[in-house]
Amino acid sequence: MKFTLNAKKYNLAGLAVAGLALAGLALSVPAQAAECARGTLDVRYCDVDGDLVADTPTDPAELKDPDTLVFAYTPVEDPAVYKTAWADFLTHLEKETGKNVKFFPVQSNAAELEAMRSGRLHIAGFNTGSNPLAVNCAGFNPFVIMARKDNSFGYEMEILTYPGSGIEKVEDIRGKTLAFTAPTSNSGFKAPSALLKAEFNMVQDTDFTPTFSGKHDNSILGVANKDYPAASIANSVKMRMISRGVIKADQVKVIYKSQTFPTTGFGVAHDLKPELKAKIKNAFLNFKWEGTSLEKEFSKSKEGKFLEMTYKEFWDVIRKIDAANNVSYACK
Repeated sequence: MKFTLNAKKYNLAGLAVAGLALAGLALSVPAQAAECARGTLDVRYCDVDGDLVADTPTDPAELKDPDTLVFAYTPVEDPAVYKTAWADFLTHLEKETGKNVKFFPVQSNAAELEAMRSGRLHIAGFNTGSNPLAVNCAGFNPFVIMARKDNSFGYEMEILTYPGSGIEKVEDIRGKTLAFTAPTSNSGFKAPSALLKAEFNMVQDTDFTPTFSGKHDNSILGVANKDYPAASIANSVKMRMISRGVIKADQVKVIYKSQTFPTTGFGVAHDLKPELKAKIKNAFLNFKWEGTSLEKEFSKSKEGKFLEMTYKEFWDVIRKIDAANNVSYACK
């Protein structure tokens, strides 16, 4: 499975091959699904209620109630750190659902997307930029985000450099290298691409050389260690890394800060039984953070609760950024 982000730059399959793949996929979809309303969702999903996420299947035979639930957190920073951070919440989730819960340390956004689309991943946190692709191509149903105790939420995209780099403002990146994280990342690629073009008339490969580090922590460390002259990152990741002592605050310098974006969206696969979905959602909303491993890690970026949300409302700005970048949610 390849996930197409931009028809001009990221779809590696030929048109004929893509057509055959889509034709084969359509043949494998039940007739009633092929005729339903779906908006931008993949052909295997329906959106009759118009909330922009995949509906729960109406055929009981298509509903899943696994004995073991698999949970994954978006692949930012060191997976081992987050297996420990999520330990107390996963214990709580087991009590609330009566199921065994396994932490799945994904290494890339593509791996996380494919795991949910294939049915191997049941509960997940997808990063800001990957959420629309997860919703449209993998049947992801997000319903909460992390928030501060006063219900405020979000993070900003920052463009970083290091002291003495010779870069004092965004325009100084011209002719140099800018590190992105991955094409699916909002703050690590899509938002800076749109903003650099709109505000500074700068585009990659013409005004600067892009490189991809794979993850936010790689980009931040790369700037701090002077491997990259500049990088676009999520400042929530930067704050946690400074708090853990991975880098020092004075190793990097911010030259651009965006508007606030929603953080990682958490939710479930669309085809879990409704009663199981309800138990999982309740587990997020009634989790007590105080004194837990989750609070210990995420208080570093000032988060302290789960806040209920809707993809349609909270991801509106992200879908607009995708539209500005000509991003396609087509699944290949």
